[in-house]
Amino acid sequence: MSWLPIVALALVVFVAAAFLLKLPRASWTILGAALLFGLAGYAIEGSPGQAGSPKDAARMQAESGELIVAARREFFGKGQLPSRWVVTADGFARRGDFTQASGLYANATEENPTDTEAWLGLGIALVEHAEGNLTPAALHAFEKAAALSPENGGTRYFLGLAWLRAGEVGRTRELWAEALEVAPADAEWRELLALRLERLDALIEMAREQGDTAP
Repeated sequence: MSWLPIVALALVVFVAAAFLLKLPRASWTILGAALLFGLAGYAIEGSPGQAGSPKDAARMQAESGELIVAARREFFGKGQLPSRWVVTADGFARRGDFTQASGLYANATEENPTDTEAWLGLGIALVEHAEGNLTPAALHAFEKAAALSPENGGTRYFLGLAWLRAGEVGRTRELWAEALEVAPADAEWRELLALRLERLDALIEMAREQGDTAP
């Protein structure tokens, strides 16, 4: 497991619950504490590294890029090696240079229009380059990846994250549920995605309950 999906989910769901689901300000602390508790548990279980050490922006960006690539690779078996263009693009993505990465992912799709991982990498890179915004070009890349490999949950997962960052929690849940519905029974990533969907449901339900009980 990687930090990226967990941290992104925790932070964006907090924003969605607070501002879109209209969670009362009095309950923000409760929600924040619950999210931090979950992250602390993951830190203990996963040992992702010592937290709290100072990092400059470039290092943090590079670490984020590394996690993005690792998270995408979770949806492709070890025997499914990426193309040379994708490998090169991943090198730039790991450094946080999504401008160069997106160009190289695009080269990969031009060389092989049926390369699902290249299309998915392109969609992710375009979203990151646009600072989290789901642009028409990024949406097109995700749609191409989904059409090529409808059973691969990576496209719906990352598209769901993009919608989550935009505050569209319902779309995120729908996409993740669809990914599990069409996923092969033996998919290695199935259990992880089911766990993330379960956590998303729990946070949404908690936000609703807090809203219903607020004065």
